[in-house]
Amino acid sequence: MKVLFTIDTLQQGGAEQSIANIIKHFSEEVEVTVLYFYTKSDLLPIYQKLNCKIISLGLTGKYEWRKAISEMKKVLHDVQPDIVVSSLYRSNIISRIACRSCGVKLAGTFVDDSYSRERRATFKGIGLLKYQLTWLLDRLTAFIPVVWISNSRYIGESNAKKLGIATSKINVVYRGRDSSVFKEWVAPETEAFSFVCIGRLYEKKGYPELLQAFIKLHATYPNVQLEILGEGDYRAEMEKTIRDAKLQNSVKLLGNVPNAWQRIYESHCFVFPSRFEGFSGALVEAMMTGIPIIASDIPMNTEAVSNGETALVHRLKDVNDLYEKMLQMIENYETMKTMGVRARKTAFERFDIKVIAYQYENLLKTTVNNP
Repeated sequence: MKVLFTIDTLQQGGAEQSIANIIKHFSEEVEVTVLYFYTKSDLLPIYQKLNCKIISLGLTGKYEWRKAISEMKKVLHDVQPDIVVSSLYRSNIISRIACRSCGVKLAGTFVDDSYSRERRATFKGIGLLKYQLTWLLDRLTAFIPVVWISNSRYIGESNAKKLGIATSKINVVYRGRDSSVFKEWVAPETEAFSFVCIGRLYEKKGYPELLQAFIKLHATYPNVQLEILGEGDYRAEMEKTIRDAKLQNSVKLLGNVPNAWQRIYESHCFVFPSRFEGFSGALVEAMMTGIPIIASDIPMNTEAVSNGETALVHRLKDVNDLYEKMLQMIENYETMKTMGVRARKTAFERFDIKVIAYQYENLLKTTVNNP
């Protein structure tokens, strides 16, 4: 079976990393080509180690729809894939039109809740108009994929409703990680209790709530520490909040760090306050280490962790509740560590990449063989 994966870029991101992990664990029966449209390619060295062919169109504009579609049709002619799998918005639209024109089967993917009320509220004025046009183009072409792969049940159902897609076309395949590389976490023997958060520096990741909750916590426990790994356009606002609270020695913004999950082993708790999210690979990675976890109660998170069983779950955008959970984490730490152990066991059973890749490959084979 010949599979062509298309994606906007090979930039550092959850979807890009997940595709690489899945390709790595496909069987020898699958011949893979990866096509990325635009120039960013942070993860190119990782993809070059995989058993796949890589094609870059090297587009430099933000969209360049006409050129992208024309060039992709040439790739389809050369590669002759049995099925195409597209991820992320620009790649999705380009792939739909090109595959429709060439008569090639297309599998669409859902990696986040693109049209949630929370996300829509972040747009105003001309930005809101562009957002609405984005949705309209998405909806008008959403009939083209013959099957959809969603990394979360909630995300699949939500997008199906917004785009007019029959839920019978949607299949849930969670994000996976290679469990063999995750050694068991052991609490660091340091005097200061440390929290770690991994995610791009966007407001939607819940950083305003995290910083305000941490400021309250620091007043009670002055030695507490917070490390945040990731980069993004919300950095300046976060830096200002940290300076105003005089917490430069307690809160560290470490930027993009290769294999960021490895820093989990240096911390006491993983905190993940995101307002909306795809099915988070970072959360799965934290579960696989066995570190105690605090996460927001968005549906995508609660598909992975259960409150009081495998994590502490706080109310969305609730600074006081997040503070209480962080306080509870410190003051009942032995109990919290047992939740981490259960989370690790759950992650190994549900999210091991070999299980995920097997499900993904079988779904593609079934789709290819179904006339």
